Amino acid sequence: MYVKLTESRIPFAPVLLIAPFFLWGTAMVAMKGTIQNTTPLFMAGVRLLPAGLLIVAVAAPMGRPQPQGWRAWLMISLFALIDGSIFQGFLAEGLVRTSAGQGSVIIDSQPLAVAVLALWLFGERIGFWGWLGLALGIVGICAIGLPPEWIGSIFTGQISQIGFSDLFAHGEWLMLVSALSMAVGTIMIRYVCRYADPVAATGWHMILGGLLLFALSGLCESGQWVYMDLGGWMALAYATVFGSAIAYGLFFYFASSGSLTSLSALTFLTPVFALLFGNLLLSEVLSQLQWMGVSLTLISIYLINQRDTIPSWLAKGKAISTG
Repeated sequence: MYVKLTESRIPFAPVLLIAPFFLWGTAMVAMKGTIQNTTPLFMAGVRLLPAGLLIVAVAAPMGRPQPQGWRAWLMISLFALIDGSIFQGFLAEGLVRTSAGQGSVIIDSQPLAVAVLALWLFGERIGFWGWLGLALGIVGICAIGLPPEWIGSIFTGQISQIGFSDLFAHGEWLMLVSALSMAVGTIMIRYVCRYADPVAATGWHMILGGLLLFALSGLCESGQWVYMDLGGWMALAYATVFGSAIAYGLFFYFASSGSLTSLSALTFLTPVFALLFGNLLLSEVLSQLQWMGVSLTLISIYLINQRDTIPSWLAKGKAISTG
């Protein structure tokens, strides 16, 4: 997969690889517009449980084997706790307390954590061009989501005036925990797949994670659907079917093999899609700095996915020029 799309046997492989990040970005817009009329843990549970049931229902006629044995269920349960309950719960809670732009900057910085973990655990080669791409990706999403005055303070050396205490007081630390949970979940799928099918495991981990979130919502929240209207339920339905069932099914299917660093780097596209559709649907205007961030993000993804090819291109070019 890494990502040599032309060699993939899956029809429309390039589209399917991009689809999860497109769906996550648009689902973030839908969730942000709905969360004022519901509660975060309930919304997170709605996003997980029905989606998991849908994946499991589809996995059966596809011939996907169901989990067998205590090791499979133990790994799926840990997967559900980390990538299901913690990730989605902290994401929803953080979405209440922070702006979508700043929150997405922290959420979508997780490819850096995935790259480090994949290097440590699986020996995935990153190399100079890969690290350069990751660095450009972080700069790009910062340009997309962080306030311009923060970026100006960094370049002028007045970092002390940024106010990091306010950053973590308003919920961004919840997004940080969510991002780290997603990074660990991306790594965990390799271990889960040793004992269970990746598609079936994805569905069951969403079911178990959703049940825990609903239990916590029942204990800690009230009035979960009192103020919900038809538009709100339709937005949640989109986030559930497209932003969870289809997106996570595809993502963890691809994550079960191939380069985790390359796949995770595509997460940088999520805020790009969120901003573009915010512009189209909500008439939000992108600044020049944000457009620059979009450009850097696309360049970073190219560098990461071509990190092994670029040195050979440069070597051939040097040989031709000197020959």
